[in-house]
Amino acid sequence: MFATLLHEIPLQGGDVTDGVVRVGDTVRRPAGQSTPAVHALLRHLEAAGFTGAPRVVGMDSLGREILTFVPGSAGVSVASVTGEALAGVAGLLRGFHDATAGFPLVGHQWASGSNDDAPPQVIGHCDLTPDNVVFRDGVPLAMIDFDLARPTTRLFDVVTTLRHWAPIADPVDRHPLLRDVPVGERLRLFCDEYGVPPRDRRRLLELARLRFHRSYEVMRARAATGGNWARMWAGGAGERIRRASAWLDAHEDRLHGHLV
Repeated sequence: MFATLLHEIPLQGGDVTDGVVRVGDTVRRPAGQSTPAVHALLRHLEAAGFTGAPRVVGMDSLGREILTFVPGSAGVSVASVTGEALAGVAGLLRGFHDATAGFPLVGHQWASGSNDDAPPQVIGHCDLTPDNVVFRDGVPLAMIDFDLARPTTRLFDVVTTLRHWAPIADPVDRHPLLRDVPVGERLRLFCDEYGVPPRDRRRLLELARLRFHRSYEVMRARAATGGNWARMWAGGAGERIRRASAWLDAHEDRLHGHLV
């Protein structure tokens, strides 16, 4: 076991899951209640020819899931904040949603979380932050960390993604590289590239506000259970959601003008 541990390289970036390591060309992650559902989804994506996600290898002797390692870089960077990168993320998300077609929306145990009130249409990633998109040569090639994936609407997953990529956030809470970006123009660019229809564009900001409210309540409840959720809450996650919601209220008319 000692020799094995020498070859384990801890991977950083996610907020929720500890103990993620790289071993050679694989990633080992602690298994959870939604792991069987996620593995079924990843195998479906592989069969559908979707290349923007890791592949399932199996489980190791410690009960951890084994996935293929996707080489590249993740997180906010000079390359990831460009309009071209944003369009690429929109295309990646659209390709993922399209590839989930035919995957059963019932019959699996998924992670809980905030959601749209409309009937689910696809399996959403529901956590497509910059830390969960792998770039190579300035191009977003794959999404990782499907711990929060679940049945939802296309628009809800779009809104969740734009929360971090537009970003729909108070400038004080944005990464310095995203502090002064034109959010309205980025909303429109993403929606154009994804192909968000007019009826959904008219509802996008309303759903963003609903998501803020529900995410706040979900995170507060999870924080009460301790662990990383409590750490995130203590670190100001709730306050950031509140500030983002207030910023949206103050700028809604201008943002809506870019969308419609």
